[in-house]
Amino acid sequence: MSKGPWWGTKERVSNRLRLEVELMRATFADTFQLVVPKKNEELYWVGDIEVNLKGIPQRVHTVKIVYVEDYPNRPAEAYVIKPNVYSEKHQFEDGQLCLFNPRDGVTYGWNPSTSTAVTVAGWAIQWLYAYYTWRATGTWPGIEENMKATKTPTRDRRRT
Repeated sequence: MSKGPWWGTKERVSNRLRLEVELMRATFADTFQLVVPKKNEELYWVGDIEVNLKGIPQRVHTVKIVYVEDYPNRPAEAYVIKPNVYSEKHQFEDGQLCLFNPRDGVTYGWNPSTSTAVTVAGWAIQWLYAYYTWRATGTWPGIEENMKATKTPTRDRRRT
């Protein structure tokens, strides 16, 4: 028997989701909207972020933060829905943004007890600025590590 999603149900929301909503609202006000799934779909946040950089073709970027099935043991995933951006350096084939190095552990990477959707949204915003810096300069800002690509079947979560 399945215990149900980590976030509970529409009628009985988990304490963790209540905390997530409170923190997202405190940090981003109404920038992100929580989308409650239909049957067999993931819960996610979607919002428009304005990238304030000179010379980029489109300033407003729609970002989607998807809670995975075994959240918070695995981090939520981030995608840029609009405009279409892709980096062969720091993005998976399905569009998921590569936001941290799992080898950094809970100190600098995902920590199930303290990291939230706010963490992922903040990383996604930083990723956008890094992406446009890389496009302009050819160098991705920050420390990089060559990691071998893994072929795992994934769903395309970019679509809303």
